[in-house]
Amino acid sequence: MRSRGLLLLTASALALTGCATAAPSDDDGRLQVVASTNVYGDIATTIGGDLISVTSIIDSAAQDPHAYEATARDQLTVSRADLVIENGGGYDAFVDDLLTDDSAPVIVAAELSPAWPTDAEGDHAEEDHAEDDHADEDHSHDHDHDHDHVEGFNEHVWYDPTTMDALAQAIGDELSELDPDNAAAYSDGVAEFRAGIADIQSVLDGIAASSGGTEIFVTEPVPLYLTEAAGLVNESPAAFTEAVEEGQDVPPATLLEAQELIDSGHIAVLIANVQTGGAETTAVIEYADAADVPVIEFSELVPDGSDYLAWMQQNADDLAATLAE
Repeated sequence: MRSRGLLLLTASALALTGCATAAPSDDDGRLQVVASTNVYGDIATTIGGDLISVTSIIDSAAQDPHAYEATARDQLTVSRADLVIENGGGYDAFVDDLLTDDSAPVIVAAELSPAWPTDAEGDHAEEDHAEDDHADEDHSHDHDHDHDHVEGFNEHVWYDPTTMDALAQAIGDELSELDPDNAAAYSDGVAEFRAGIADIQSVLDGIAASSGGTEIFVTEPVPLYLTEAAGLVNESPAAFTEAVEEGQDVPPATLLEAQELIDSGHIAVLIANVQTGGAETTAVIEYADAADVPVIEFSELVPDGSDYLAWMQQNADDLAATLAE
């Protein structure tokens, strides 16, 4: 196993590229939690409060987790962590490059998804992690898993209320194991978070009851877990969303197909990813405007001044209000 001294030497040799927040101090007695993005950092903060110190490696919309290059500071941050939280599924693979045999336990959100393939690398938990009686389960695992993109799996699991409910329980369980004296406080944090998830799910259930089966268009698969939970049907051409997500040009025939679909009158709302996109995304938004199809913009990170629950509640509320117009 790699010694701490060698780890720090390796860290100092890494190129100082990209942007990241400062490494946390480990001299205040609080558990050090490192999250790949501010989505997971905020969820951890809701659960752990002042008992933990949270560092989110990516906390700016200008940073793309798919293409992010880890820095020496990131390596140092992870080396000091008591718990690491990542999305997995290939979304934030840079985290895996920072892990060593000596690293802290890692919780992988994607592997808590009901949609996670049972034959994919990683420990897919078959139990219902959203239940309260799983406090003794180990939701973290070793660092020898392949976290490349999993074919056919939508890795944007933070838009899935069910998976985030399970993640909250997993974080609470892990923090309680690391800090048993404060287990009751972590349990209260989990309950608070899960109550917020229930409120979001209530709005989605209302959409499903009033607008289930309604056809929508998304520029990327980012919000699909949320829209599926609302009973909405994605009609976007797969070739369109895949090209936009991968930063590739959309084939002209596919762009024409998208235009004809939006012009057909069957699409009730277009959802665009505000953080990414190019000429083709701009084009379909213009098609939607011309066809009087409302456009909603979602993002991949928690916006400045908000928190995860408020942000996702706003997304659900915006969707409900738009469909009710």
